[in-house]
Amino acid sequence: MEGFVGFVLAAIALAGSPGPANLSLAATGAAFGAREGLVYAAGITVGMAGVIAITASGMVGILMAVPGVAPAVTVAAGGYFLYLAWRIATAPPLSATDARGERPSFVAGALLSLVNPKGYAAMAALFSGFVLLRERVTADALAKAAVLLAIIAAVNLVWLVTGAALTRFFHEPRTNRLINVAFAVLLIVSVAFALR
Repeated sequence: MEGFVGFVLAAIALAGSPGPANLSLAATGAAFGAREGLVYAAGITVGMAGVIAITASGMVGILMAVPGVAPAVTVAAGGYFLYLAWRIATAPPLSATDARGERPSFVAGALLSLVNPKGYAAMAALFSGFVLLRERVTADALAKAAVLLAIIAAVNLVWLVTGAALTRFFHEPRTNRLINVAFAVLLIVSVAFALR
């Protein structure tokens, strides 16, 4: 595999950089703990498998070539991320006796990945910028997909556990509100940056 090391380093950088999925995983870990966030993380990973398949097959290019599709997808994704940011910003503080509310679901994680502009941009860059197996297009795409899914799953766990390390701050209402609002603002900024 010719470009394997470069591909892995680029994949770690792109998958690990702050973006909507990573920030929502950290927020989930902080609000619910790492164990409770595993289902959501699995949904994000499965959703990214879908993004990888859509990108590798060329469907993104075909879809975006249809007049009016790109703006409609952008508006729908933006609306979903604003809703998600609002939910994070307005989440109530934790207390030792309170229930923590409804944790994000597998479906919510998968949907987040499927509408995440950063995910499509990163996968397009990785699939078009590297060749692992020359003159074997299908094998090359499958090798890239397998490596990417392993990296994405590992990165998702790191963000989830990192967020869970913040849980103790969520019991103090003022600190909780500041962290929630910071996560919400970072989520919106990351989406705006990805859409640029």
